[in-house]
Amino acid sequence: MTNREQTVFVVDDEVSVRNSLKWLLESVQIPVQTFESGHAFLAAHTDNRHGCIVLDVRMPGMSGLELMKRLHNMGLRAPIIFLSAHGDVPMAVQALKDGAFDFLEKPYNNQRFLDCVQSALERDALNRLNRNADEELLERLKNLTVREQEIINLVVAGKSNKEIGKLLNISHKTVEAHRGRLMAKMGVNNLVDLVRVMTTHYAVNGNISSLMDQ
Repeated sequence: MTNREQTVFVVDDEVSVRNSLKWLLESVQIPVQTFESGHAFLAAHTDNRHGCIVLDVRMPGMSGLELMKRLHNMGLRAPIIFLSAHGDVPMAVQALKDGAFDFLEKPYNNQRFLDCVQSALERDALNRLNRNADEELLERLKNLTVREQEIINLVVAGKSNKEIGKLLNISHKTVEAHRGRLMAKMGVNNLVDLVRVMTTHYAVNGNISSLMDQ
């Protein structure tokens, strides 16, 4: 499901392709912007724009693959769909390895293209939800004391209160008190929820030190 905040950005040096894709996308009420080159797209694009990008592989000046690498280096991770009349298997494999969402050959089937765009927009929306959840979780982690950080590491690693107490040289009742406070700060009601939240978003393996350095 798309929303009004999402836009499909089409980058292709052929005006006929740009116009065709613009008409097709607008026919199903999907906002679209077109660009004749990678440089034109970079000059106009900002990181607060959401949606997906449709790139021609071979363009003068900057190829689609080069543009994707540039975007990734800038930290922009919008789903990218490649279109090419020259789309051989090695190029498609390389594009997908480099992080492309999909690769379609020209001439494209209109319905398949629209289905692919819809999937890419859904992926973009899901990625943004996950990023927002990660940012919220990181803020909660930053509110933990050093001792609470130590305990949450050990809890996620599967240690019991008694084991944590021995490792930190404190009583298990003190561990319980710390655990109660950190669970309240993390916004969870039980140990299962705490472990699920931590492992789902970060796969931290019992160590949140790398998160706290962000």
